[in-house]
Amino acid sequence: MSESVLRDSGQAVVREAMTPLEKIAFTLNWVLERVCAALAAAIVLIIWYGVFERYVIRAGGAWTEELSRYVMIWLALLAVPCAAYYREHIGLELFLARLSLKQRKPVMLVLDIISVAFFLFLTYYGILLTKDGTTAYATIFSMNMVIPSPRCRCLRPSPHSSSSWP
Repeated sequence: MSESVLRDSGQAVVREAMTPLEKIAFTLNWVLERVCAALAAAIVLIIWYGVFERYVIRAGGAWTEELSRYVMIWLALLAVPCAAYYREHIGLELFLARLSLKQRKPVMLVLDIISVAFFLFLTYYGILLTKDGTTAYATIFSMNMVIPSPRCRCLRPSPHSSSSWP
């Protein structure tokens, strides 16, 4: 859907006819989709480089595994709002497809309330886990796991490693 949003009634609405809230949601989703695409491309490149480094160069750096895991987590967490924006959830779609249009509206309202409650729960406990994770370190990168840092020492061994570095 390029410049339109799909309302509950199934009607596509062009950008000019969107409400201000729909415009904000559309723009946020548009940005998130591009960020997710960039992260997906990054994870593919990181893994390809890791395979090349391990099997062609025979260097075998472990930093690609940790970085790809870190990027995958961010990708998964940022992709959830994109799926929620389009109401794309395989389990819900199968359930809703069996209902008539008249039955769908109240069910969709209940599902939206459950979804919002679940996302608030995740947000609350995610903040608590983030606070607990401020002391967690990515050992290979020697960086905090809460916020990515430009101090990332990806290609240098950690000072605690037994390998020598020229």
